[in-house]
Formats: sequence, C-alpha cells, structure tokens
Amino acid sequence: MYRRAADGSPAFIEAASPTDDELHALLQSVIERLMKMLTRRGVLVEDMGQTYLAEPDADGEEARTLRPLQAAAITYRIAFGPRAGQKVLTLRGAMPREDWARQPLCADIDGFSLHAGVRVQAHDRKRLEQLCRYITRPSLSDERVQLNAAGQVELKLKTPWRDGTTHLVMAPLEFMQRLAARATEGRPSGTRAAAEAAPHPVPRRSGPEREAAATGGAAGT
Repeated sequence: MYRRAADGSPAFIEAASPTDDELHALLQSVIERLMKMLTRRGVLVEDMGQTYLAEPDADGEEARTLRPLQAAAITYRIAFGPRAGQKVLTLRGAMPREDWARQPLCADIDGFSLHAGVRVQAHDRKRLEQLCRYITRPSLSDERVQLNAAGQVELKLKTPWRDGTTHLVMAPLEFMQRLAARATEGRPSGTRAAAEAAPHPVPRRSGPEREAAATGGAAGT
C-alpha cells in the first residue's frame, strides 16, 4: 500500500496479509456501500427495511435496446432473433469438476467476490507490469474467437466451467448482441441488468406493493 510522506510524495508501505475473516468482512462492507450507492443513484429503492429494483423507463430508447441485451448476456441467453430466450450453445471439452476448492485469501458472498492472493514486491517491476496488464486487459481476446465450418462463432473460455464447458457457440448476430452488451458496461443500465440477473437478485415490487407503499398500507395477497 502507499501512504503520503511528509513531503507529499507517495511512500510504499509493506502491509501484512489479511486473514480470511478480515477479507470476508471487507467484502461485506463493499457490498453494503455499493447497495447504498445504487440507492442514491435511483437504481434501487429501499423501503421499510427491504430493497427493490426501481422501475425502469419502459418507453426509453435504452430500455428497449441495451437492457435486454445486457440481461441476456449475463444469463447466457439470446436477446433477439430466431433463438430469442434460449440458452447459448456450449461445447464441453474438459472433464467436469466435482468439488470446488475454496482458494485462500478469496471471499465470495452472494455473487460478489474479492481476491487478495496476489502479492508484488516493491521493486519487482516485471510482476507489477504483469499485474497492470491483467487489470487493464480487454474484455475479449480475438485469439479466443474463431469461425467454425458452419459459420458459427466459437468463443473459447479462458477457464473451463465446473461442468467442463470450454466454448460458447453463437450465430454471428448473437455474438454481436453480446459485444453490444459489453460495450456499455459500467453505465447505470449495466448495473441494473447485473442486479436483475445476479444469483440472489433484488426483487422488483409489483403494482399493489408500490400502491401500498405510497399509501402507507399493506399489499393484499
């Protein structure tokens, strides 16, 4: 870590490795702050101790285009075209993994993860360059994309999934949909789509629940 010295220049200070419990507590704090930030931005609505997804602008251009693409990409489904709503085709070229071994210095809570297992010495410029290259890497490498004999796009996964899946197979139009979704990552709409498709998604209130909240009553069943 870096700390500001007396003359104002940054000074590198060697920090001790965190424990798994400290890492878990840090991730929990990050999640809480992220939820508060999304609430301030209007993506989430907090009411009576519960958090809901805010209603999107259904008539907006973004709601009609970007959000369906992002939600479909996160859940590995097709947004538009003849196969709309179906899962992306996959190829299994590896043996399935039965057990998932928890890595040290890695925390995982409700789809959020925090990795603190990488350590770089102060003067190890080569490792520091590797770390910077990893952080700034593009979202997609053209070395892992190819066309098969049927004209489909095959995307090779960097790491096989637990079920042995090694490739995603898509029609060119389906592949373009995923590229369009990734090109807008980082915007509030992408955050909303991620919340909707998370392993433990934040629920959206129904019409009666919204009316009850507005009047101070309770929604009927």
